[in-house]
Amino acid sequence: MNNLDLRQAIIQRVQGKTDEDLTDVIESSIGNDERTLPGLGVLFEMIWQESDKAAQTTMVSALHNSLQKKTTV
Repeated sequence: MNNLDLRQAIIQRVQGKTDEDLTDVIESSIGNDERTLPGLGVLFEMIWQESDKAAQTTMVSALHNSLQKKTTV
């Protein structure tokens, strides 16, 4: 399966889901088996592409802060 097929399969899996369902998909994927990481990546890509610069800056800042905490522990 190539990347485009994987991306489309992930999108099809979550299309039509409620906000609650999407939250469950995300929360059940975090910290789970590494096989869920591509799905989170596709979802993040979709969020990033729909976000304005201010929201992207906030996400990058949150990531940066999280990485700083991980490296100082």
